[in-house]
Amino acid sequence: METTTSSSRGFISSFANLCAGLIATAEDRLKLLSVELHEEKIRLIQIGIWISAAVFTGMMAVAFASLTVVFLFWESARVLVLGGFALFYTLAVVAIIVLFRRHLASQPKPFAATLEELKEDRTCIQPEN
Repeated sequence: METTTSSSRGFISSFANLCAGLIATAEDRLKLLSVELHEEKIRLIQIGIWISAAVFTGMMAVAFASLTVVFLFWESARVLVLGGFALFYTLAVVAIIVLFRRHLASQPKPFAATLEELKEDRTCIQPEN
């Protein structure tokens, strides 16, 4: 009877240790995910601020430059200058969109470290064949 009780206690203790280890691993992964979420939030806010500043400044520069050129050619080639600006701005928008898409494609995947750690955990837990 003593051996059955001590072996069941050993089993329960082993099971409790296993559960504690799994909980600790899950806690570590959640902490890592939390840190990555925080970093992504800060990165997105920074990107938003930079984009807003660039767009505002760019729009002001473009507006005043365009008005100046149109004013200079008001009498002789007003329509031609306005059409040229429209074409130029359309091509500029297309180029910016293409470059921005390339930039987004080159960025690292969000939560890459968390996914890598979970992948390593899975390979450690799975029995080898």
